[in-house]
Amino acid sequence: QVQVAESGGGLVQAGGSLRLSCAASGRSFSNYAMGWFRQAPGKEREFVGVISRSGAFADYADSVKGRFTISRDNAKNTMYLQMNSLKPEDTAVYYCAASSNNYAYAHPASAYNYWGQGARVTVSS
Repeated sequence: QVQVAESGGGLVQAGGSLRLSCAASGRSFSNYAMGWFRQAPGKEREFVGVISRSGAFADYADSVKGRFTISRDNAKNTMYLQMNSLKPEDTAVYYCAASSNNYAYAHPASAYNYWGQGARVTVSS
């Protein structure tokens, strides 16, 4: 079992940067593909990106590709989401999640076993 918790949310101006962290408990962190999702007010939760167990591979939603980067440090049981060139439409609660599936099949939320509580990111115009 894995417990995950996000940190690093906050308020940032459009064009700015922010880094979210996702800390995981347990010894099996490297056995899980890790993903980021977000949910804006009044909208459904959407996929942001996913990183493979080793960290060698990552996939991103088209809306964030080229601006967001996911990385992980398995020695520290931590995943990161570096967000650059932020836009007001990036405003949302961001969730990290752990999936026992291969990262290539871990785009839908249903592929994930464990979820964090979320970190709010607000981008002002």
